[in-house]
Amino acid sequence: MKRSARKVLMIGAVALVAVAGLATAAYAQGRGPDQRTPNNWNYEIKDGKRVPKAGNRVTQPDGSWREEVRQGNCVTIKERSAAGEYKETRQCNPGNPG
Repeated sequence: MKRSARKVLMIGAVALVAVAGLATAAYAQGRGPDQRTPNNWNYEIKDGKRVPKAGNRVTQPDGSWREEVRQGNCVTIKERSAAGEYKETRQCNPGNPG
């Protein structure tokens, strides 16, 4: 019985060391707490919590809002009415051929 308990403890210890090593490797690759949130997300992570990005969302007193997101030559307009209806439109204008 003692041998099987030792084996289980040894396997657990090896697994713990392996997990710690993987976490250290991920942190070293830039996946630590200082990594920036991707641009297409509408929030950032600060102190382990989601925080809305400072953007151009305009909220009305009735609860409706409108937001414009620019990506290159494209503009995505996201709107939500006070009744909860969501609408998203995207328009892309070709750049100046130079």
